[in-house]
Amino acid sequence: MGTDGIGEAEAARDELRAALAGVDVVLPSLGVDLVSLTSAYLPPLVELGCCRADVARKLAAALRRCAAP
Repeated sequence: MGTDGIGEAEAARDELRAALAGVDVVLPSLGVDLVSLTSAYLPPLVELGCCRADVARKLAAALRRCAAP
């Protein structure tokens, strides 16, 4: 896998982190998936990771606001 794919995954991670911060949501495990970096078959993946229940609810609320007509 070329470094351009890694850079794209890192840029996507950073963009998502910034967007989430804009709605006061922090996903502490947000990162680039290390296993996918070593795969010959997968592109580098962005791993969303785990979060507390209150953070998941805050994220769900932000998504609902964005999806509201």
